[in-house]
Amino acid sequence: MINFRYIRTTALKTALGLINKEKQSTFIAGGTNLVDLMKKGVTTPEKLIDISNLPLKEIQLNNNVLQIGALTSNSAVAENAVVKAKFPLLTMAINAGASAQLRNMATVGGNMMQRTRCPYFYDITMPCNKRQPNSGCAAIGGFNRMHAIFGTSETCIAVHPSDMCVGLAALDAKVRIAGAKGERTINFTDFHRLPGDTPEKDNHLQKGELILGIEIPSNNFNKNFHYLKIRDRSSYAFALVSVAAALDIKGGIITEVRLAMGGVAHKPWRLIQAESFLKGKAATKANFEQAAKMEMNTAKSFGENDFKLKMVPNAIIEALTLAKDKA
Repeated sequence: MINFRYIRTTALKTALGLINKEKQSTFIAGGTNLVDLMKKGVTTPEKLIDISNLPLKEIQLNNNVLQIGALTSNSAVAENAVVKAKFPLLTMAINAGASAQLRNMATVGGNMMQRTRCPYFYDITMPCNKRQPNSGCAAIGGFNRMHAIFGTSETCIAVHPSDMCVGLAALDAKVRIAGAKGERTINFTDFHRLPGDTPEKDNHLQKGELILGIEIPSNNFNKNFHYLKIRDRSSYAFALVSVAAALDIKGGIITEVRLAMGGVAHKPWRLIQAESFLKGKAATKANFEQAAKMEMNTAKSFGENDFKLKMVPNAIIEALTLAKDKA
C-alpha cells in the first residue's frame, strides 16, 4: 500500500470541494472494499477524504417513499422495522451478502460503489481492461466460472458483486447524487454501466460527485417476494447466480412483477422481458418457465461458466415459485 494523506470532514460542501481539488483523491466511509483494493495495489489514491461523519444516515418513510442515506450501514437498513415490514426483499438481499461484521461496517453508498471480485482485476500482474484500459481481458479464455453471460463485451466479462444492489434494482429505487453543479436523481437501473469499450467505468457518477442516498417508492411486494442466492458455500461467498423476485398477486393473477439478477452481468441485471410477459398472467409454473426461457435469448457463456446457461432459467423459476408460495 502506498503512502496517502487522510482528511476527515463533517460537511457535504467541504467534501465536494476537497474531492475536486486533487485528481488522485477518493472518498472513504466504511472502507470494506476500498482498503482491500489499496492493499492489493489495484487503486492508489494519494488522498482519502473520510466522509463517514456526514449527516447521511437517515432511514425514513416520507410521502410513501423510503429514503435511505448513503452512509447508513447495511445492517442498519436490513434491521430497520420499516424496511422489514414494507420492503422485506431489500432486507433479504442485504442479509444474503458478506458477513455480519462486514454488513455492520459497509455503507449503502459504498456497497453501490464496490468493484468486481474478478481475480484478474485483483491480480496486478495480469491483464485487465477494467484495472488498466487496453491491457486485455485475461478472463476471456481464462478462469471465468464466476463471470457474466449478459451484457458482456470483448473488453470485459466481469460481474457486479453486490446482493443489495440486485434488490434495489428490482424495487425501482432511485439514486440521489450531489456534485459541484448541484443535485440530481437517476434511476437505480441507470446508475451502473455495462462494460462496452470502457469497462474501467463502473457507474455514471461524474468526477467529484457523491451519492447522497437512495429512494424507494412504496409497493405491494411485501408478501410475495424472495431473494435466491446460489453460491459455493452458505455464507460469505459471492453469488454464482442470484435472483430478486417480487410479485403482486390478486386472485391468482400477477398484477405487478419485478425481477433482477446478480452474478450474471457487469451490473444488476433487470429482467424486463420476463416482467412484461408475466404481468397480467396467472402465477403458474408454466408461465414462470416461459418467462425464464425468453430471457436467455441474449445470453453468452465463455467456457467455465457454461453451466450458468442452465442455472439462470432454473433459478428464475425457483425464485418466482418461492415468491408465489411465500406464506
